[in-house]
Amino acid sequence: MHQYIFFIGDFPVRSYGLVLSLSIILATGVGYFFAKADGRGYEKYLIDIGIIGGSFGLIGARLWDVFFFDWNYYQHHLNEILNVWQGGMAIQGGVIFGISAVMIYARSKQMDLLHLADLLAPALILGQALGRCANLLNGDAFGAPTGSNFGLLYPASTLAHRTYGDQPLWPAEVWECQLDIVIFALLLIFRCRNYVKGQCFMLYIMLYSSARFVLEYFRGDYNHLVFGLFKSAQMTSIMAFTFSLIVFIYLAFKKRIF
Repeated sequence: MHQYIFFIGDFPVRSYGLVLSLSIILATGVGYFFAKADGRGYEKYLIDIGIIGGSFGLIGARLWDVFFFDWNYYQHHLNEILNVWQGGMAIQGGVIFGISAVMIYARSKQMDLLHLADLLAPALILGQALGRCANLLNGDAFGAPTGSNFGLLYPASTLAHRTYGDQPLWPAEVWECQLDIVIFALLLIFRCRNYVKGQCFMLYIMLYSSARFVLEYFRGDYNHLVFGLFKSAQMTSIMAFTFSLIVFIYLAFKKRIF
């Protein structure tokens, strides 16, 4: 695990930034492939969509973490809000901000939003998988102590080590990366069957929300419970899963009725 690839003078080139940038580029490429194969001509907008979605996704991921998870710290250190290398990028905020920005852009181009969402769902989850690789390299999204000799040990320069020292931690971010790849494959399989427009994207939300809900029990980077029941990411996952399940079922019944 190397946080820094090399230095240009005193400026560090970080593994985190490189892999995160790569995740946006590759997700855009996958989205371009699906749009090109679809034949509606949406691929001509994919570079713009990648830039807009990636940029607003990064902003949303950072702001979501700052205001929902770490505000007790950042309200006294406002000058550090942009220091993403310290740790603190919430993927749920990234998805919400990124998708919202892309929706506004797509509507301005008169694109079919549900159809576009179905095309980009596999690309989104692939980008998220690579994003978790960036978290692993940076040691800023990590598991709780395992209480045994099993687990990941992080370098002293990482947030994980500053939080738990030399204790072995659950590989929560590694598991999330692996599950995201499984979800990517499941979405590709789902796209091979006849489905109602919008259902592929709803399935993406359901699958990721389910995985995230379970993995939160192994996360150790924040432990605050909402209403003493679940972590905030779990509450978000419950709401997202419920909403997407209702829409998924509604779309199926709507097709049968109309």
